[in-house]
Amino acid sequence: MTTVAATGGRDVHTVRFPLTTPPAEVDVLIVGAGPVGLSAAVELTAHGARVAVVDRAHTATLVRAGAMGHTPRVVEHFRRWGLLQRIREEWTFPPEWNRGIRLVTSLVGHELGQARGVSFTGPGTGRHSSQEALRRPQTALQQVFLTHLAERGVSVSGGWQLDELHERADHVAASLAAVGPRPPNTPADGSAAGGGTVNGAVTNSDTRRIDVRARYVIGADGGSSTVRRLAGIDREGEHAPDRRLRLVVRTGDISGVVGAAPSGTNVVFNQKAAGFLAAISTREWRVYAGPYPLDHTPDEAELLDVARAAFGFDLDLELASATTFHDATRIARTFRRGRVLLAGDAAHVRTPGGNLGEGFGDVVNLGWKLAAVLAGQAPDTLLDSYDQERRPHNWRVADHALERGRRSRDLLAELRAGGIPDDADTSAQAAERRAEISAHIGRERFEATGVTFDERYDASAVIWYEAGQLDAETPWRADVYEDDPRPGHRAPDGFVDPYGDTLYDRIGSSFALLALGSDRAVEEAFATEASARGLRFTVVHLTDPSVRALYGADNVLVRPDQHVAWRGGELPAGGAGAVLDRVLGAGSPEVPAPALPVPAGTSALPALKGVQA
Repeated sequence: MTTVAATGGRDVHTVRFPLTTPPAEVDVLIVGAGPVGLSAAVELTAHGARVAVVDRAHTATLVRAGAMGHTPRVVEHFRRWGLLQRIREEWTFPPEWNRGIRLVTSLVGHELGQARGVSFTGPGTGRHSSQEALRRPQTALQQVFLTHLAERGVSVSGGWQLDELHERADHVAASLAAVGPRPPNTPADGSAAGGGTVNGAVTNSDTRRIDVRARYVIGADGGSSTVRRLAGIDREGEHAPDRRLRLVVRTGDISGVVGAAPSGTNVVFNQKAAGFLAAISTREWRVYAGPYPLDHTPDEAELLDVARAAFGFDLDLELASATTFHDATRIARTFRRGRVLLAGDAAHVRTPGGNLGEGFGDVVNLGWKLAAVLAGQAPDTLLDSYDQERRPHNWRVADHALERGRRSRDLLAELRAGGIPDDADTSAQAAERRAEISAHIGRERFEATGVTFDERYDASAVIWYEAGQLDAETPWRADVYEDDPRPGHRAPDGFVDPYGDTLYDRIGSSFALLALGSDRAVEEAFATEASARGLRFTVVHLTDPSVRALYGADNVLVRPDQHVAWRGGELPAGGAGAVLDRVLGAGSPEVPAPALPVPAGTSALPALKGVQA
């Protein structure tokens, strides 16, 4: 149960998954009830698909908190799902603790850089988005998603591990085994309430097994994904020759030292501690320790010593959790094999910093495509474009993240070699050295607007590229982004009325034609064709000349994931039908789709037993 904290908000320390039995048949079975798996259910449900989510765990806990920072691009997704305000309200420490990311020698130490803060009189908006970044722990997202799905009658079941997958001609058979407490209304003999067996499976008091028939399976079950292994999909990549630890430490009341509203997000540089010191509740903080050699295992006393150095004063700390991670790249060789698709950490793991956001990007890209296939509006081949679009994008971001991690390690080693004065040293020499450190940090380019917004898809079979476009594309850069309205790019967003509605609000989960000129022939052709295909379709009339100048065409077709699919002043040969054929995976591609190793036969997935999610 979530409880109201003394300062308001809620302490989402433990999120409990429903202990129910999954349905026998669904359109999509999602394995993994983390933020990516649950958001996949939110996205697909919005498109009308029948979905069920299963997870081996019974609960998710705050003290295992992973990603907390969410970029403006991720917040755009929260807003489109209609859940942004709920997520904002599910904070676990007071929002007034958020004062930007401070660069400091310790929580109570010296400033090493200027944080990007917000003004009480008006936070402003990001240059490329109507939304601001947001900090909420994963458990807060999970609680909001679970509540939303429960209101819509979507099955989410904790305590079920995936053991086998068998692909048939028109579905996947997933064999699940119960773990832990028996779901309500399931008698000890395994029979379902009212008589019979559970989903047709023979069970006993110790082992309950069910088979779920799903047209497709999404593996969102983390870096050690059972779905990925059962599908026989390998990974590739590299990792650094050392490791770090993500600690969650629990404090008492430290407001007498740090004040009632301390900075909740800090990057620390001192001789013992380096990396984030971030609040995840009013009593728990995330601290980074390391890097350490692979053959060194620090004990609890050593880890707590690092944590105290990050706070900058002596205090009682409890080590709530410690998780080892590497600056690593591990990306699946394909995000799709037959009727099995991967998303989030199951598809890609990289150096920490934004990987959850890429998981939400996977969900939004895949959701409308899978829904279109399920509704008979597109052929199964449309799903090939999910891999074509998301995997190259993830490689770009992963390569950047790995290099950024190396640069950060080199910077820390250099700063420590030159000496980082103790907080208590207030001499002129110490102040001069801190100024040198601050200037050195300032010279490093850690901006990542390209990572945040440049999800360009430039090797896709379902984008209608313009003549010569791909040859003229500027190279992708992590630190540079300019709004780009060409096909394959994220459609530039903006406000469409003076009362706060944005273009993305207007588009929602539909295909949209931005009508920016006076000739309505293209609009009418698309509307007629979309109606005949049963597609959700809307026309957005924008008369501001600056919008026409930005988009560079009288008509722009935008997909439900907010990417431009086609633009032009008039329709190509074949008309609107030819464009929609291409976009839905039924037309002749301009860019050949990369070959995917999809096994043939009615049992395309090897059945592996005894593997736990």
